[in-house]
Amino acid sequence: MSTLDWNEIGERVREARLAMRLSQEQLAKQTDLDRTMISKIEAGSRRLDALELARLARALDMPIGHFLSAPPAVMSHRTPLAEDTATHAAQASYRIDSALASWIREIRMLMSLGMLNSQPIKQYPDKVDGPSTAVEAARWLRRDLSLGIAAIASMAELCERCGQYVLVTDLPGDGASAMDGDIAAAVVSLNGDPGRRRSTAAHELGHLILGDEYSTDIGVSASRTEREAVIDSFAAELLLPVEAVRLASEEQGSIRSMLIRLAAEYRTSWSLALRQARTAELISQGEEKRLRAHPPTHAEFRDSLGWTPLPDLNSIRVPPSYAHAVMTAYRYGRITSKRALELMHGQLESSEDLPPQLEEDDAP
Repeated sequence: MSTLDWNEIGERVREARLAMRLSQEQLAKQTDLDRTMISKIEAGSRRLDALELARLARALDMPIGHFLSAPPAVMSHRTPLAEDTATHAAQASYRIDSALASWIREIRMLMSLGMLNSQPIKQYPDKVDGPSTAVEAARWLRRDLSLGIAAIASMAELCERCGQYVLVTDLPGDGASAMDGDIAAAVVSLNGDPGRRRSTAAHELGHLILGDEYSTDIGVSASRTEREAVIDSFAAELLLPVEAVRLASEEQGSIRSMLIRLAAEYRTSWSLALRQARTAELISQGEEKRLRAHPPTHAEFRDSLGWTPLPDLNSIRVPPSYAHAVMTAYRYGRITSKRALELMHGQLESSEDLPPQLEEDDAP
C-alpha cells in the first residue's frame, strides 16, 4: 500500500471526522488544537507531527495507519464522504470500510513477518446468474468442504477454509469484504443477534465464492438489489440447507417447534428459518407472515437444544490461524505485548493472557 501525501491525509482526517459526526470545533476541543488548525490539516496545508496525529487518531477512533496508508485498490472507488453525503448509513459504511482496510493491513503485516500464510481462495467454477444458481453454488461449497447438510459450527473457521479472514468488530452496520491481491478479508459487526452475524458472515463469503465485485455504493440501484438477492440466496442455503428443513419436517410436532429447533441447531435468525421453510414449500405465504409476527423468545431457542449452544462470532473475534500467528509473533519477540493485544481485537483481555516469550537463545 502506498503512502499518502498531506492532501490525502487531510482528506482522510475530514472523512473520519464526518464519520464520527463531529464538527471542526468539536474535534479541535477533543485534541487541544485550534479549529483553524483542523481546517488547515483537512485542506492539506498544514503538516502533522507524530503526537498530533496520535491525538487525532484517538479522537476519531481510528488507527494511525488509517491516515498514513492508502486503502486497497479494490476499495479506492468508494464514494468520498462529504458534508452533503454524510448520512447515518454512509457514516457507518465509512467506519466499516476503514476497519476492513486496517484488517487487511494487519493480515499482510503478519504475512510479511512469516507468521501467517495466505490461504487458497475458493471460488465457484460455474456461472451464477440468479438465486437458483447461487443456491447450487452453496451446495457445491458444502460438498467441497464435506459438510453435507450438517450445521456449521464456526463461520470464522469455515470462511478461513475458503481463504477469507473474518474479523468481528464492535462497529455500527453489518459488514464488508474485499480481495486485495492474494488476501481475502471480511469484517462483521458485533451488533445485532448471533443469527444476523452469521448471516452477514455468510453473505460476505458469498461475495468471495461467487466472485462478486466489492462495492460500497451508498445508493441502492436495481442491479445492486438483484446482486444482493443472489448473495442472500447463497447465504441462506449455506447456513440452513433446504434439504435439512425437509428432513426435519418428517418428524412429529408442530411446524413452529420444528423451525425453532432448526434455527437453534443451525444458529440462524428466525427470518432465515422461515425463508427456507417457505422455499421447501412447507409453509404458505400467510403462514410465514403469521410465524414472523410471533418470533421465538431467547428461552425457547435455548430450551430447544437443552441450553447448550453458544452464540457464534461473539467471543471469537479473529480466525484461528490468525490468532496463532499473533501468538507466535509475540512469543518470538517480533511484536510487543501491546501490539499483540491490539491485533487480537478484544479476544484477549490483558497481557496476562499472552503466552510466555521464548528466551533469546530460542528465538529464530
